[in-house]
Amino acid sequence: MKNATLTMTFSAERLDALTFHMGKKDADLQAELGEFLQKLYEKYVPQATREYLDDRIAREENARPPRPNRSRPSAGQTEGRE
Repeated sequence: MKNATLTMTFSAERLDALTFHMGKKDADLQAELGEFLQKLYEKYVPQATREYLDDRIAREENARPPRPNRSRPSAGQTEGRE
């Protein structure tokens, strides 16, 4: 599934105030916006269309080959140092 990036304009001062006060309540702006966008999607996109897209996305994810694991040096190992 490809993701899209949304860009919007909002007062910087208001955004600072919002993130400040959300932080006091351990709320995450990104998560809140994601939940709100999901609710809009469910409100305006018909159920049959959502089911079709969910099925299509699931088939795409199952068709992808697994990603190979990259080996990384462990925390105690350093490369190039003796």
